Amino acid sequence: MKPKIAKRGPYSVDLEAGKRYHWCACGRSASQPFCDGSHQGTEFFPLAFTAEESKKAYLCGCKHSQNPPFCDGTHAKLPE
Repeated sequence: MKPKIAKRGPYSVDLEAGKRYHWCACGRSASQPFCDGSHQGTEFFPLAFTAEESKKAYLCGCKHSQNPPFCDGTHAKLPE
């Protein structure tokens, strides 16, 4: 099963150092790019990560990044 493409581009977010986040890996969350539990009943699970520093980050919206949760430009190569 492939994840749902939530957005064909990154989500710009402000991360806080030391704060734990749960990035949506399934693409179903209404709280993109973060998990809201919509993966329940699927084979997907959110990716938990802790921000190392406070900064603006670009989190993957297409859910196909090779460097999750961060955008690596894969959205530009996905078929329409």
